[in-house]
Amino acid sequence: MITKRIIPCLDVRDGRVVKGVNFQGLADVSSPVELGKYYSDNGADELVFYDITASFEGRKLFSDILKEVASTIFIPLTVGGGINGVEDFDRVLKCGADKVSVNSGAIRNPSIIYEAAKRYGSQCVVLSVDAKRVGGKYRVFSKGGREDTGMDALDWIKRGVDSGAGEIVLNSIDTDGVKKGFDLEMLSAVCDIVSVPVIASGGAGCKEDFVKLFKTLPKVDAGLAASIFHFGEVDINDLKKTLQAQGIPMRI
Repeated sequence: MITKRIIPCLDVRDGRVVKGVNFQGLADVSSPVELGKYYSDNGADELVFYDITASFEGRKLFSDILKEVASTIFIPLTVGGGINGVEDFDRVLKCGADKVSVNSGAIRNPSIIYEAAKRYGSQCVVLSVDAKRVGGKYRVFSKGGREDTGMDALDWIKRGVDSGAGEIVLNSIDTDGVKKGFDLEMLSAVCDIVSVPVIASGGAGCKEDFVKLFKTLPKVDAGLAASIFHFGEVDINDLKKTLQAQGIPMRI
């Protein structure tokens, strides 16, 4: 049986890791280099690095910090933020990323998914989707959750996978930072329409939320979280032992 993954997320702004609630009110947490090394040494299966204001500010991702993070960790690294073309994939991969996450850039230029998958392989292309309920439907938001695109999230995810995305990160804006559990309803809808790995993001508040996620939705491949790991509320090794004791396959 394929092991489930536990993935801490570094939301980076101006070279520092930050965290907010419902994508709002960002507070300073730590250095991404120090935090990345800590997670690499303490049980994380992968690491996600998002330069969260690159797209909104219309600039390229901070490559110097990324190189430093990549050089100090020994687990797979997914990087996103300001990815607008295949040349950005190339630059980020050369900085040490294993996978590249596209979000707002793919909304503006959907062909980037196909072009990157053709050049680097689908396993390298992660489609990250910030979704929120609007009028009873799941809608795609861009620019760090600031803009409602009007696009149906399920249609967009299906299109992304058909174009070559090898993994989906579903960020529920409704549950982000609230710590009341993952958005199981939204995740279930996504798992029903794709066959690629789905990573759940937004809402984890305790170990039991991960147990419920994997027990309720065995198709979900990984749980991603930020603040509960950053602030020491949940220890990753402890979490993985709890999950394994519940019969959920983990890499210990």
